[in-house]
Amino acid sequence: MAFYCYILSCNDSSYYTGHTDDIELRVSQHQSGALGGYTAKRLPVRLVWSQDFPTRDDAFDAERQIKGWSRAKKEALIADDWERISKLGKSRQG
Repeated sequence: MAFYCYILSCNDSSYYTGHTDDIELRVSQHQSGALGGYTAKRLPVRLVWSQDFPTRDDAFDAERQIKGWSRAKKEALIADDWERISKLGKSRQG
């Protein structure tokens, strides 16, 4: 079974990061507002990035890491720009 970390783009241009074992169901739940919370107030939402992981713990660890990133670093991840992600990570380290 695969587990996923994902990023949604919300109607207010914010990003929401989560993890799940069923990406299609979870995105559908977010889009319908069924989950309540953050995304329900910012509909519609759109899946802009996801990656599969072998374990739930790995997907959850990725979620926690990404939630701590700047908007610029999340956008670099969405664009699959690893050079920019690396530079942004170094700039935050001082």
